[in-house]
Amino acid sequence: MGENAHDTPALLYSKDEEQAQLGVKKVEATHKVYGRYSKWCLFISLGLASYIYSLDGSTTYSYLAFATSSFGEHSLISSIQVAQSIIVAVGKPVIAKVADVSSRGTAYLTVLIFYVIGYIVIASAKNVGTVAGGIVIYAVGYTGLQLLTQIIIADITTLKWRGLVSSLVSAPFLVNGFIGSNISSAVIEHAGWRWGYGMFVILIPATLSPLIATLLWAEKKAKRLGVIEANTQNEKKEDYAASPSTSASQLSMVRRGLNVAEQLDIVGLVLLGAAVALILLPLTLSQTVRDKWRNGSIIATLVVGVVLLLAFGAWDICFAKRPIVALRFIKNRGVMAAAFIGFFDFVSFYLTYTYLYSYVLIVKPWSLVNATYFMQTQTVALTFFGITAGLSMRFLHRYKYVLVVGLCIRLLGVGLMIHSRGANGSTAELVWTQILQGIGGGFAAVASQVGAQASVPHGDVAIVTAIVLLWTEIGGAIGSAVAGAIWSNTMPKNLAKFLPFLSADQRATLYGSITAVAANPRGDPTREGVIQAYDETMKVMIIAATALSILPVLIAMLMPNWYLGDKQNAVDEANLAGEREREGHREEASEKAEMSRDGEKGGSS
Repeated sequence: MGENAHDTPALLYSKDEEQAQLGVKKVEATHKVYGRYSKWCLFISLGLASYIYSLDGSTTYSYLAFATSSFGEHSLISSIQVAQSIIVAVGKPVIAKVADVSSRGTAYLTVLIFYVIGYIVIASAKNVGTVAGGIVIYAVGYTGLQLLTQIIIADITTLKWRGLVSSLVSAPFLVNGFIGSNISSAVIEHAGWRWGYGMFVILIPATLSPLIATLLWAEKKAKRLGVIEANTQNEKKEDYAASPSTSASQLSMVRRGLNVAEQLDIVGLVLLGAAVALILLPLTLSQTVRDKWRNGSIIATLVVGVVLLLAFGAWDICFAKRPIVALRFIKNRGVMAAAFIGFFDFVSFYLTYTYLYSYVLIVKPWSLVNATYFMQTQTVALTFFGITAGLSMRFLHRYKYVLVVGLCIRLLGVGLMIHSRGANGSTAELVWTQILQGIGGGFAAVASQVGAQASVPHGDVAIVTAIVLLWTEIGGAIGSAVAGAIWSNTMPKNLAKFLPFLSADQRATLYGSITAVAANPRGDPTREGVIQAYDETMKVMIIAATALSILPVLIAMLMPNWYLGDKQNAVDEANLAGEREREGHREEASEKAEMSRDGEKGGSS
């Protein structure tokens, strides 16, 4: 890997690997038909999509604690979040491949359908199982909107601007961190959690429609002018991705179905999703079944999960024609380092975050809106300093320095929670732990994503972005699962330890509902006992999170340090329209490639 890192970047990819799929060719073609006003329309539409994504993330997370508590199943939060994280993770490659083999506009339309159906199911749920099912459906839409926005940005920006633009689409979090807190608090107090989810059934279609219309208009215009056909005329039988454009008369329905399944690697996605689910869910469910870890079903589930994970590896390496994780990505240092940084960072993050909202509602004498403000602190800091990171990368033309510094700051913020988490700890200390994590997270998220995208040609940008986010979300699922396992294994024991004067049924009620705990005022022996139990349980999670936060810092040292210039990526000579440099520009391109190699050597030393 070290030797390959210093080869000429373009030589890392063969011609077959550089062949862009139909969706990518459509994007490159639309660059030739966008005018000044239509491009501004695209940017404004992206802004609307980003705003609704931000408002969703700033409000709906707080409703889950109340939704589960309304059915007496508060402890199932982590199990639901694990299921959601699995869908969010596995859904990313599916959406990326849909965007690649069809078009970006079609992919956005698919995302919208899942979003709306999911929220309808949640808002009308009659039990916690239906809530979980709705969240799983909605998760496909949520993850798709997040991924497609980043893919579109990678399509329309050069490397030197990408970090700044990709961070700017998160700017609505700066506003919604406060507005969203007031909205969610008002909804919970006056309308109920069902309306909190239900209002997005109207808001999501209204805000995504302009973006979908703009993308489909550009694709239709490019096709009418013959630009798309010109871009794709060389992609015939030898390019597997051309099969979706083959006429219906040439392929049977079965054949076309098999083509789509192979392009999406359906077998690999099913194996991966099932493996992750079967390994992680027992961690959170072990305390709810008879005999706990000795239960035969739990053991069998874990064994089958491990077997399926091995089967996924064998399938992708030996049999898949379009694997989720192609061998060239495994050999790519920038892609793999970014994926593992995201993985361990999210394991650490969700260890501290899964039960943090419930924790502060119980241990702190804060109003509901103040508790919600606190939960947005890290998001607001992450957004602001993500923009700062993107701006610095624009002028530094490098990303590795920003990445390493950010991960070190994040480690400091997590570590400080060990001291400041307690009920009697300083509020300022606790808030600063979230600010520091937001500063570090903002730097790291933007830098690692740009680093991964710079390491591959345009045809691979969508799937590589999905792969990095896939492993990041799997890390989040593991973090939620481990948090749930710690909670379900230690909280009942701690409640028994600090509330020996209550019956087992009374403790079970307190364990299952934060509203039952909140009914006891501060100073009441029952409330104080629960606070001590919460405090002891969180301590275990935070120590584990701090230890894991060290690993991303070490992995970041292995990242290449590509030069961020005026190209779509750092490994070929293509511009945003997919056009290669003319022969007269070869010398300039060689100089930039040399700068990239020099930067890599400096970053690796």
